[in-house]
Amino acid sequence: MTMKIEEKLYQNRYRVFEGEPHVCIDPTKADVEALKAMVNICPAGCYVETEDGKVEVVPDGCMECGTCRIVCQDTGALQWGYPRGGYGVLFKFG
Repeated sequence: MTMKIEEKLYQNRYRVFEGEPHVCIDPTKADVEALKAMVNICPAGCYVETEDGKVEVVPDGCMECGTCRIVCQDTGALQWGYPRGGYGVLFKFG
């Protein structure tokens, strides 16, 4: 039986530490092109572009892969750290 990636991702569980996201965007740099690229690149779909062209992050389903860290590392637009112990993604498949 073949399982699509979306079905596998759905099996993961996330514990969100309310009020303390592990990924934050500097609001003064929310229109940086690297962040706009994250709308299409993020495997978990955590980045969305607003109507005014700014990018927002919703880290609740973040897989902590570090893709955004690499793409945005030279822009200063992103603050990224691992979630507090016991929180974040709990992988079911590997």
